[in-house]
Amino acid sequence: MATQQSPATSTPGDSPAGAAVDRWSLVFAAGLISFVAMLDMNVVNLALTDIANALDVSPTTAQWAVLGYQLPLVALLLPAGRWLDQVGLRAALLLSVGCFALCSALAAAAPWASWLIAARLAQGAFGAVLFVLMPVLAATAVRPELRGRAMSVPATLGPLGAVLGPVVGGLLLDHVGWRAIFLVKLPICLAAWLIAHRDAPRTGGRLRLPDRGSLGDAALIGSAIAAVLLGLTLAPDAPLWLLLALPSVPLVLFWLRRPGGRPVATVLRASGTAAVNGSVLALAAGFAANHFLLAQYLRREDGESATGTALTMLAFPLGMVVAGRFGGRLADRWGARPTAITGAAVTALGMLLIIPVDTDWSSPDIAWRLAVAGVGMGLNGGPVQALVMTSAPPDQLATAGSAVQLSRSLGFALGPALGTAATLYGATEIAGVRAGLTLAAVAATLAVALLTLHHHTTKGPGPTNRTKSTTTSTTEKDRTIGSPA
Repeated sequence: MATQQSPATSTPGDSPAGAAVDRWSLVFAAGLISFVAMLDMNVVNLALTDIANALDVSPTTAQWAVLGYQLPLVALLLPAGRWLDQVGLRAALLLSVGCFALCSALAAAAPWASWLIAARLAQGAFGAVLFVLMPVLAATAVRPELRGRAMSVPATLGPLGAVLGPVVGGLLLDHVGWRAIFLVKLPICLAAWLIAHRDAPRTGGRLRLPDRGSLGDAALIGSAIAAVLLGLTLAPDAPLWLLLALPSVPLVLFWLRRPGGRPVATVLRASGTAAVNGSVLALAAGFAANHFLLAQYLRREDGESATGTALTMLAFPLGMVVAGRFGGRLADRWGARPTAITGAAVTALGMLLIIPVDTDWSSPDIAWRLAVAGVGMGLNGGPVQALVMTSAPPDQLATAGSAVQLSRSLGFALGPALGTAATLYGATEIAGVRAGLTLAAVAATLAVALLTLHHHTTKGPGPTNRTKSTTTSTTEKDRTIGSPA
């Protein structure tokens, strides 16, 4: 992919003094990683019955093909960010993409369930590193004034992978078999690895093992998240299960007092992005709840076929992809914060329009409303990530990226559970669906409110809003991929 040069800052070891290189190929690689990571989180769900039958295990055991990936991924996001701030990003990128692909191949070849679960646990660990690398790779591959445009690529392709997961999974299961859902990711991983190997600067420190403190942090965060998810999952059968979530509070507070938690708290205070991360979580939860409930509603006994449901739900990613092309450009020209707020507001509007859903509605009636919400997500995704990454101290980009990825991942995990719990308050099936959709719209509206609380920006010399921490100077480390902390 062609590069463009301008007399900005220098990138040591890669270009002549005084020249900055915008590596859009690396931005595209970040988009591929985002797509395949989110695809993985959703495509395996459809195959659980096939996996249980093929490996002769119970559905509960087969479910660990999903949980085995999600739990280490979420638990290791923050420790991965801390680790990546201390090592060379190029080496970490090549290692994590290669091992992620290897684990997919091992999962596809699994002769028994324990093999599959072990492969998925390892894949979740490398997936956590990839989730943190996405925004860092996109943010450091281009000049700061182009970050909004660059961040829109992984921010758009990631949710696209999440939405296309069920569609891809259904086609593969019907025509090839369950092992293909793991193999389909290999070509994408190979493309991302080759781009990184060719274009990522050969700078930065060597890899080293995480310290014991990072493993302790992972245990604390993983336990807290597991408690919340388990409580929400079991609550529809008995609300008292929500008490399981209570231990998560002291676990998180204890983690914040440890060496691993203090840097995250410091980054959030220094950048003023705590509210932005909250908005990312709220919008992701609203999107996930809305998508889950609508899919279940369309697939009701007298509803749409699997193909009809998939085509209807595709309106959302189509709207998101179209708007995502403009979201980054608007952020670079008018500012990341107003663009992100506008996108969240449009998403909330689309979700509000879906609440009165009724059996009289046709598929097009639902599709155009989903498209409106998708346009909002496309406008929001890149700018909100650019807002976080531009606000963060230059030597702590990975920590900032891990925090926003954790927020988004938690939202995707919590959304369906919260939406399902809300349906219990409806007197009829349709009333329950409307209650869940209302909760999704409230979450999206909350995201708008939280974004308005972020005021840690000042007008820079150009059209892009810069933070106080980055307006004064753009350091070489901010421009160089692979710089150690």
